[in-house]
Amino acid sequence: MKILIISDAWHPQVNGVVRTYEYLNKELANRGHDIKVISPSDFKGVMPMPGYKEIQLAVAPYKKLCRLIKGYNPDAIHIATEGPIGTASRKYCLKNNIKFTTSYHSQFPDYFAKRASRRTPFLYNFFRHVGVQIIKNFHAPSSSMLVTTKSMSDELKGWGIKTPINKFTRGLDHQIFHLGPKNLFRDLKQPIALYVGRLAVEKNIEEFLDMPWHGSKVVVGHGPDENKLRKKYPNVVFTGKKTGKELADHYRSSDIFIFPSKTDTFGLVLIEALACGLPVAAHDVIGPRDVIINDTLGYLHEDLSIAAMKALKTGSAKQRNQYVRENYTWEKACDQFLEATKKVLN
Repeated sequence: MKILIISDAWHPQVNGVVRTYEYLNKELANRGHDIKVISPSDFKGVMPMPGYKEIQLAVAPYKKLCRLIKGYNPDAIHIATEGPIGTASRKYCLKNNIKFTTSYHSQFPDYFAKRASRRTPFLYNFFRHVGVQIIKNFHAPSSSMLVTTKSMSDELKGWGIKTPINKFTRGLDHQIFHLGPKNLFRDLKQPIALYVGRLAVEKNIEEFLDMPWHGSKVVVGHGPDENKLRKKYPNVVFTGKKTGKELADHYRSSDIFIFPSKTDTFGLVLIEALACGLPVAAHDVIGPRDVIINDTLGYLHEDLSIAAMKALKTGSAKQRNQYVRENYTWEKACDQFLEATKKVLN
């Protein structure tokens, strides 16, 4: 089967969306499917996303997108994101009466509201309502909307979304993310509290950085708030972007993983940390509540410092690694993706 993935997020970006389709596409190819990704790199006209220059957005992509889709002639089209390319591909499919599937990867209403109301916080609820309407309208004609967890599905239904919803979980490369020795941070005061992810306002990272902690804090990642955070928190270790084995070594060399975000739909970093043996401290919100399902894995609390202290005393590294191995594989995620794709072909 020829499957076309259309995404506004792709290399050289490093985020959950990119990594999801990177691994999914490998698994689909291993099963004999032909995969093509259309991304901003296929277009000459691009511009940086306002407030986030690392993300490039295609400008007026419709005409070339039409040529790319016709040239590939796919059996199935999956629209991964709600950006300019995603919107243009949705228009193309509707105009040509072509069925398609979509994914919901990020809490767009919350991201949109946080950024739009930065200088006018009293308008947060208004902007969030606008964001919800955008998501409802975008996904309404989809044959299947793929989401990570039941909690996310329940919230979308609560917004009034009638689109058929299929679960689309996540997996890991277990040859990279596994138990192992601590070979970093020997000169830092122990224990090590680790954050991995974008350094952006929607990630709520300052709650972690302000949190009382009796050891050291390490931040892995980059983003629009990086310079500001480095200056504001000189005692925190900022490592910049890490990938692959180097990233896994940072997990393995830490003692606890802190996930301060309240706006993620899942959090791939959660299962990466667990696979490397770390307990997780997070808020009881969509994403963490669907992953940290028992007290061997970590602790959820509205106060991150309380969650962190309790999480340190939960379970064992072996239990956490085993939990991820049994529940999160790209083979399983691929099965779910293909199940949803069949709705396009029927």
